[in-house]
This record gives sequence, structure tokens and C-alpha cells, in this order.
Amino acid sequence: MDLTVTQGESVAIVGPSGTGKTTLLNILNGLLQPDAGKLEVFGRDTATLGANGWARWRRNHIATVFQDANLIPTLSLGRNVAFRSALAGCPDVEGERAIMDALGIGRLMDRYPDEVSGGERQRGAIAAAFAMKPRLLLADEPTGSLDEASSQRVAELLFGGIRERQLTAVIATHNLEFARQCDRVLQLSGGRLRPVSDRDAPPT
Repeated sequence: MDLTVTQGESVAIVGPSGTGKTTLLNILNGLLQPDAGKLEVFGRDTATLGANGWARWRRNHIATVFQDANLIPTLSLGRNVAFRSALAGCPDVEGERAIMDALGIGRLMDRYPDEVSGGERQRGAIAAAFAMKPRLLLADEPTGSLDEASSQRVAELLFGGIRERQLTAVIATHNLEFARQCDRVLQLSGGRLRPVSDRDAPPT
């Protein structure tokens, strides 16, 4: 596999379940280590990082949005966002509120994750990711568990934030329509990546 993502570029990785999309993202954020080959992130060979180095990068520079939102259940949406930005060393109460307002969940700051809808939880996860001001955003099926209306809304807000902040992003999805909002779309199959053209049918 050979993949280069430039600063400010968004890349979608598409393919059916089981092809390795989540594994690839977890290698990019250091939760898994590759069996072979070389991985550079931010121009540095990650083989020299070690567990502590990866932990610092995830805390300060790499935001991951999971399919199930992965919010802390004992914290309100607002506290989840504030916790994430404080952990990254960039607490900003007004900025956090502005992000939540822009994502349509400002009124839900004091609600807990189990008190809001799936779409609202996912927007909370996106707000937490944006609030940490990452250099790299990874998203794993960010709309996979949502209904069509919620999925469209979350996609609109996610890509709007990526473009506004000029983020580098790698997004795994099985939804080709969602994927085509990225700068590039690649299909993962048999451990290989290939470009997806407009003529290609959506993967199943």
C-alpha cells in the first residue's frame, strides 16, 4: 500500500466492511503498529516515536471521530468539548461555544450523550475534534449509524468545518456519495488502494 496525503487535503477511503479501513485509520493514529513498511506523519518517521510520542500526537494534533461518537458518558456535551480542547492545550470557552452553535448543538451543552439523538451525539464528537485544533482529522464511518436525514446534516457540517479550517483529513466510509465530498476518493481492496472515478459504482 502506498498513500501520501498532503497538508490541507481530504481523502476518502471507501470499501465494504472487513476490507481494513478501520485498521488503516488506527495505524495512522498510532493505535496499531504496521507489520512492515514505513509510516511518516507530519514528516517524521513514526518508528522513532514510541508509545508516549504517539500519545502526545493524539492528544495535541490528531483528532479521530468514531462511528459511535465515543464521547465520555459522564460528561455533558459541552464538558466533552471543553475536556478535549483542554487536553490539547488550547482551551477556549467562547470558541468551543461558537463551534457547538455552528454545529447546531449549542442549546444542548448541558445535556449528556445519552440524553440526545445519535446525530446530535455525532455532532458533539465533531465539535470536540474541531475544538482541539488538530493538524490531522481521521473519521471512521462518521455517519454509518445515522438515519439519512441525520447523515446528510452531519456530512454537511463535517465537510464545512474541514474546508473552513483547511484540515488534512482521512475519512473511511462505505458511502461513495459521502466520500465524493473529499478531494480524493480511494477504494481499499485486497490490501491495495486504487483511485475511484465517477464511472465507478458505489461499493457494496
